Amino acid sequence: MKKWHLITVLAGFAGLIVIVAPVSGEADRENTIENAPVVVAQSNVPSWTGKHTNYVKPTKAELKKRLSTLQYDVTQKDSTERPFKNEYWDNKKEGIYVDIVSGEPLFSSKDKFKSGTGWPSFTRPIVTDALVEKADFSIFGIRTELRSTLADSHIGHVFEDGPAPTGLRYCINSASLNFIPKEMLATEGYSEFEFIFNK
Repeated sequence: MKKWHLITVLAGFAGLIVIVAPVSGEADRENTIENAPVVVAQSNVPSWTGKHTNYVKPTKAELKKRLSTLQYDVTQKDSTERPFKNEYWDNKKEGIYVDIVSGEPLFSSKDKFKSGTGWPSFTRPIVTDALVEKADFSIFGIRTELRSTLADSHIGHVFEDGPAPTGLRYCINSASLNFIPKEMLATEGYSEFEFIFNK
């Protein structure tokens, strides 16, 4: 997470953004926008890197046929859905959330919390390499964008105002997700995550 000196306050999905000028000697590194894998994840859950070959991003033409206009705009054009008027913001069922495009596992309901923002919010991703962080300068200030590792789908943003144990708030678009109920994990090919709900 990058720190800068200049404070910008944005509401809702933007959250509270603190921009702090890089200290001497770090300017070049801070000004270089690089993808950085998220490393906070469920304990005892292995890296997903070795199984990325199980998931394939469909072609642009296939995605346009399969996804709704909103799902396509969010995942492929970096749009943001409306708060409180999306599928999963208030979903309380147990299960996991996967990328609507590729099926990559992203989040567990065990890490979902009520943020009051109107978007699904989580404290951490389900596996260590589920997401890639990118600097987002699309509005005033800077935010940390989240994209899925394989399909490069726009998922949402992460902010440093979340609850324990991470202090992070992964603010996610429902339109980028597909929910797999815990009862369907084995059937849908996600049996390795059943243990999360058997604790």
